[in-house]
Amino acid sequence: MKDEPAYIVDIDDLEQDGRGESRGRAVGRRWLGIRFDCCNTYSRMYSNTAGTAYVGRCPKCTRRLSVPIGPGGTAQRFFRAS
Repeated sequence: MKDEPAYIVDIDDLEQDGRGESRGRAVGRRWLGIRFDCCNTYSRMYSNTAGTAYVGRCPKCTRRLSVPIGPGGTAQRFFRAS
């Protein structure tokens, strides 16, 4: 199982509230919430321009993280990177 990449599935309409109004300044940008265990910090990672992965860095130590987006993934929005 360690050799297989984990995939994330995007969920439509997360950037809008129930009335179709935007909820924040990052409207239209898909994101994941990541807790970086390396420095005990939290940050959002946004999808790349190709829409193939969420990419980001730990805000303290700048450790890179990339999470692929693909079919059959998960609808979960918050993760821990250890």
